[in-house]
Amino acid sequence: MRYAELAAHLLDQPPRLGRIRLAAVDGPSGAGKTVFAGRLAAELGAPVVHTDDLLDGWDDQFSFWTRLEELVLGPLRRGETAVYRGYRWDTGAFDGPELTVAPAPAVLLEGVSAARRSIRPELSLSVFVLAPPDLRFRRAVERDGDDSVAFRAYLERWRAAEDRHFAEDRTAAAADLIVDGAAAVGDDRFRGRGR
Repeated sequence: MRYAELAAHLLDQPPRLGRIRLAAVDGPSGAGKTVFAGRLAAELGAPVVHTDDLLDGWDDQFSFWTRLEELVLGPLRRGETAVYRGYRWDTGAFDGPELTVAPAPAVLLEGVSAARRSIRPELSLSVFVLAPPDLRFRRAVERDGDDSVAFRAYLERWRAAEDRHFAEDRTAAAADLIVDGAAAVGDDRFRGRGR
């Protein structure tokens, strides 16, 4: 499937977050969500909101949603520009650069739990990206540049919580599209299947 086709499909859907077509790109850590969202956003000329920018460290894996709602989704729903500071994992504070997301025909929300049950009624598209666990682990180590015992312990705890969340939330079963995040198809195409 081509990103251009998916972009056209999204723009054909009715807006459900105010006047915005919100697309969620969800899936486990290291599956390829960020790459997929970036390519789709480039095709759309749309902004991407990364949930990692709103997490308050390792222990905020799923409880960040109130912050996302107040700082990003609420303003966008009202037709206002969202303005927030991203979390910096190196300083442990929301002192990253100021991020702005203006209302647009489409906005992408990318990250673990982005397509959770509570936002589904307002999604115009939900995507779940999958990849084998060993590949996801290698990607996480490459991305974060940390192969320490402490990082591995955090990552294993994180992944176990993801597994529980996805099973309870039935995120993949509710997704409009399942994407193979391990398949190297090209910059303009991806391998996926609709529900």
